[in-house]
Amino acid sequence: MSLLERLNQDMKQAMKNKDKETLSVIRMVKASLQNEAIKLGKDGLSEEEDLTVLSRELKQRKDSLHEFKEAGRDDLVAKLEDEIKILQAYMPEQLSEEELEDIVKQTIQEVGATSKQEMGKVMGAIMPKVKGKADGTLVNKLVLKHLS
Repeated sequence: MSLLERLNQDMKQAMKNKDKETLSVIRMVKASLQNEAIKLGKDGLSEEEDLTVLSRELKQRKDSLHEFKEAGRDDLVAKLEDEIKILQAYMPEQLSEEELEDIVKQTIQEVGATSKQEMGKVMGAIMPKVKGKADGTLVNKLVLKHLS
């Protein structure tokens, strides 16, 4: 089942359950997917492009969450945390820190990086491998740990 089919199915269920919050998040994701398809001039997106849009939506909410926490807006924090939970249901299973660390070590060897100056080269090689499966901040932290 494609992401769009799953979103449509979940949207119907959310309408039946009168779950306004889930319905709102699903509609926003569907709009983002549609906007991306229009931007790329395609009728539909590939699985990888779907994942890119989902990751972007999730990242935007995580960034906003951080800002709202700093501003002390507890009402918005709770709403965003719920939205993040709903979005994460559509993301692929996240890699454990150990699995991610193995990928980081392997990629550092493949690239032949030895210092922090080559961090960009390593990150550029790792991120396509872990797209949607790991948080970029954690990847960054692990790469720094292994390049020092």
